[in-house]
Parts: sequence; structure tokens; C-alpha cells
Amino acid sequence: MSDAMLIGLPLAIAAAGIVLILASGRVPALRDGMTVAVAIAMFTAVLQALPRVAAGERPRVTWFEFFPGLSVSFEIEPLGMVFAMLASGLWILTAIYAIGYMRGAKEKHHTRFHMFFAVAVMSATGIAFAGNMFTLFLFYEVLTLSTYPLVAHKGTAAARNGARLYLGLLLGTSVGLLLPAIAATWWLAGSLDFTPGGIMEGRVDPTHASILLLLFMFGIGKAALMPFHGWLPAAMVAPTPVSALLHAVAVVKAGVFTVLKVTIYLFGLDYLKEVASSDWVLYAAVFTLLTASIVAMRQDNLKARLAYSTISQLSYIVTGALLINQIAALGAGMHIVMHAFGKITLFFCAGAIYVATKKTEISDMNGLGRRMPITFAAFFIGALCVIGIPPTGGVWSKWHLIMGAFEGGYGIVVLALMVSTLLNIGYLIPPVLRAFLLPPKEGEYVQGIREAPLLCVLPLALTALGCIAMFILAQPLAELLEGMFSSAPIGQAQ
Repeated sequence: MSDAMLIGLPLAIAAAGIVLILASGRVPALRDGMTVAVAIAMFTAVLQALPRVAAGERPRVTWFEFFPGLSVSFEIEPLGMVFAMLASGLWILTAIYAIGYMRGAKEKHHTRFHMFFAVAVMSATGIAFAGNMFTLFLFYEVLTLSTYPLVAHKGTAAARNGARLYLGLLLGTSVGLLLPAIAATWWLAGSLDFTPGGIMEGRVDPTHASILLLLFMFGIGKAALMPFHGWLPAAMVAPTPVSALLHAVAVVKAGVFTVLKVTIYLFGLDYLKEVASSDWVLYAAVFTLLTASIVAMRQDNLKARLAYSTISQLSYIVTGALLINQIAALGAGMHIVMHAFGKITLFFCAGAIYVATKKTEISDMNGLGRRMPITFAAFFIGALCVIGIPPTGGVWSKWHLIMGAFEGGYGIVVLALMVSTLLNIGYLIPPVLRAFLLPPKEGEYVQGIREAPLLCVLPLALTALGCIAMFILAQPLAELLEGMFSSAPIGQAQ
């Protein structure tokens, strides 16, 4: 299969899926089946590139070139391969879950929901395959715009206000900070291509690079570094499948994926050591990591607690990128996957609890484990993955991050990672303890097993198993991601 086909086919399938979902909207069963079928087809198309990327190739194609060094180009490298597989693969389970949730919660406008969901996953895949920062920025903005209707889906005043804050912060940071950084990089370096080892050394002096790094890191608002994190809690007014999209599948992962692409392929890890502001951003990430964990412990609303947990976990990845060594960057790449499986499981469980009981507050969940044992067992496994405890994959990504901090001589970061892990336990385990160990509140009667609909329970059970599978598959994942640091042969444009 040609490079152009490998890159274009997944995007074409998603684009066709958008049309098919819209066209079949009058027949709910057909529309829902079409959504799942398109997700499976897209994931299958993405997988076609894996053997070549794993063998060291970099399939590449250019669609348009506006000026020298400024084009719409695509290239599949190891990190992008992993992100594309993650987004398209988890879309299958999220699509199934969304069907059960939207029906069980009696949500409206299903066709519009599934259509914009498809646009969002297509955008995430475009981000994954982007061959330069300009192409990535285009799909990054489409992702923001396509998820706005999803956040505002309920149409309530709270939903509209949350969506406005979501859109305002993400567009404000990308247009006000990220876009100037991209323009300045192109002007100074003459290129925006993602190149192993970076493009700035010898072209951009360290002083200018320090300013650019600040613009990039805070301009990538989807990475949710404080103080540009407020869009995440605000977006919790959306239906739970959207929360799963925001926190596990596409949006936040697009943010931290972009952070890694910028540090590894634009700055280069070696040159980043000469950039003074790298330590400032590192400690901003550490501050976010700890502060968000503390705030999470004070949230009684389950989705709000998970939202602040996500802010903290994203900063693990930013921290790994700014520790400026390969073991930490590898840990950051692995954590994108491990956190995705853990967090999507947790959000699926939160949605299932709401569908089955209409409960959203942790303090109201006493004894629910007897009624929903599968859901709360899955929640426990997802929590272990986010915390980083065997036998889940999260242990390996956190191990690499801690070892990277040791290698870089950042003892304070090692301490912060350990403290944050304890805080993870403090805010993720209590809901499970309440559900299984405490009796129901007075006046509540729990008899028999009454889980959410099967289409909600099956995906959360599978993602929980995925958390365990990642414990076993961590080595192949790490071997694939190690290709981020090599100057692999570049595929010829087709």
C-alpha cells in the first residue's frame, strides 16, 4: 500500500463516516450500527501502517505546499502511530458505550452527537499523522471546534456556559500563544517539519528558544497546564461519553501528544538542555501535578474529581517531556496510553453509575458495589492503572518517569511524583471502599445486581481488561516508541 493510501485511507473513512452517520439519522438502529462499523473500519485502516512503522519506515505524503517550509504534510512516525491506534481503537468502545449511555440516560440529538464525535476522532488522527507543526495546528483547531457542540450538547444554561469557557480558553491559548510560536519558529528556523533531533539547533539562539518554549507549552491549552486548565472541569457538564473523549481518547491526549512532538521534533532533547525556560515549565508542570491532585481530593462530584485527576495526570506527561532525557520522554509516551485506558475506564464507570442510579456524588455511593459489582470492580482496576500499581500498565509509565527524573538529577521531581501517587490513592480508592465496604445510607435498599445496560457495562469491562493487558504489552509499546529518537529512513511521498 502506498504512503498516500496509508495516510489518506483512515481520514477518508472517517470523513465518509460523518456523511453516513448524518444520512442514516432517521433510522436509529442503522445510524448506531454505522457508527460502530465506521470506527472498526478506521481502526483497521490505521493498523495497516503499523508493520512499516515498526520496521523503521516513515510513510510520508505532502498535500499542499504554500511556501518553502510551510506545507500540509503527513508523516507516520512511532509516537503518531501509537496515538492514532489509541484514538481510533478506543473510539470503537466509546461508540458502543455512547449508544447504551445515550439511550439509558434518555439524551437527545443522537445523530448530531455521533457525527461530531466522528469529526473529533478524524481530527485526532490528523494530529497523529501530521508531518509538521502547521498541519498539526490545522487539525488541532478542528478538534477544538468539533468538540464544542459535544460539550454544549445538553443545551442547558450550564452546558452553554461550560462550552463557552471551553472554547474561549482553548482558542485563546492556541491563537494568542501557540500560533505566534509557530509563525516565529518558521521565520527563524525556516521549517516546521517534525525532525528527529529537532530543527532549532544552529538556527534559533537559546534566548529566543526560551521565549518560544513558553509560548508553545502554555499555548498548547489542551495539555491543561495551570493557569490554563479551567476548561476541563467546565466541560464536565457534557454527557459522559464526551468526558471520555475529552479525557482519554482525543482532546487532552492531543495536547500532551503535541507537547512531546514539540520537545522531541522541533526543539530536540539535546538542544532543549540549553533552553533556560525548560526548568520553569518543568516546575510549572510539577506544581500543576500536585495542586490538581489536592483539589481532586476535595471534590464530591465523581466526574469533577476525575477531571482534576486528568489535569494532574497530563502534567506527568509534560513533566516527562521537560526532564529532557530519553527514558523520561519514553515514560511520557507510554503514559499517554496507560492513562487513556485507566481514565476511560473510570469515566465509563461514572456514566454507568449515573445511568443505573442517577447518582453523581461520591458521598451517595455507599453500598453500590453490591448492586453494581462489575462496574465498581472495573473502577478499581482503572484506578490502579492511573495510580500506577501492578498488575496494570500504569506502573511501567510511572517507573520510566521516576527513573528519568533520577537520571536528570531532579530529586524534587522524584519526590513530587511519589507524593502525587499517594494523593492518587487518596482520591481514587475511597469511592471503591464506599461502594464495597460501607452499608447503604438509611432509607436506601440495595437488593440484587442491577448494572447499567449491557452496552455500557461491556465497554468498561473491556477497557478494564485493557489496563491489565497493558501491563503485559508494555515492552512492545516501549520498543515501538523508542523509534521517536532515531533518524529512521523517510518514506518517499507518493
